[in-house]
Amino acid sequence: MHSAWKRGWPIYLMILPGLLFFIVFRYLPMGGLALAFKDYDPFSGFSSSPWVGIAHFRRLFTEHDFWIILRNTFVLSGINLFFFFPIPIAMAILLHEVKLPWVKKFVQTTIYIPHFVSWVVVAGITVVLFATQDGGINRLLAEQGQPRIELLTDPSYFQVLFLSQNIWKEMGWGTIIFLAALASVDPGLYEAAYVDGAGRWRQLWHITLPGLRTIVIVMFILRLGQVMDVGFEQILLLQNALNLGVSDVFDTYVYRNGIQQGEFGFTTAMGLFKSVVGLVLVLTFNRLAKKFGEEGVY
Repeated sequence: MHSAWKRGWPIYLMILPGLLFFIVFRYLPMGGLALAFKDYDPFSGFSSSPWVGIAHFRRLFTEHDFWIILRNTFVLSGINLFFFFPIPIAMAILLHEVKLPWVKKFVQTTIYIPHFVSWVVVAGITVVLFATQDGGINRLLAEQGQPRIELLTDPSYFQVLFLSQNIWKEMGWGTIIFLAALASVDPGLYEAAYVDGAGRWRQLWHITLPGLRTIVIVMFILRLGQVMDVGFEQILLLQNALNLGVSDVFDTYVYRNGIQQGEFGFTTAMGLFKSVVGLVLVLTFNRLAKKFGEEGVY
């Protein structure tokens, strides 16, 4: 045991920062979930605040706002799952087919850079371009005698704007993961398929897609665990009184009622509900993946 520790200490040292991160920011805060069952009073403290049982959960499921934010959360998560999620996969396949290395690197770098741009900057760019009165696009349309686009204030545009920002900012980040999976596919399979007369489409269907299948399923299951988290910063920066009916989600509701109004117990109950939903979805779909012969997450 001592010799094994002595040989592996550099690896353990590399693991230590990540381990400390999860302990400090993931496991220790779980003790705060007790607030979901308490009427928390900052002056009384955590231990002296009275227990209220499941009163916060009763309120949660009987409030009209709950069903609105639940609908909005699932709609935006569905947009991410069924419209945004396939785009990095398609981009990875397209880049994998590019034979010129400098073209592949240039495109990959170009779509990867926006990931490092803050959501505040992205929202600022959106406002500068599409503000109703002073936005560059709307001013150009007005000069041409065309009607202005109420992109930031018309609720019907919010979901399109949400998806467009996600694609522009995060497409490159997701593409890297699937490109790494494609890099592990044996090139000899493509050579053998070419010799046997298989064209590009046949190679795509029988080699490329099967090579991506495992990582796609794993990433999809992990994404299901975050189905109740749809991007707090992005939505908060796009949110206003006119689009609140379609943009209000759990994260923004918790911020408004928990942080600004001090309803810590109630919003903790809401956060616990979100976590339970994500856990149930991950366990359910992981079991389904195992049932159909896939590896799953664990």
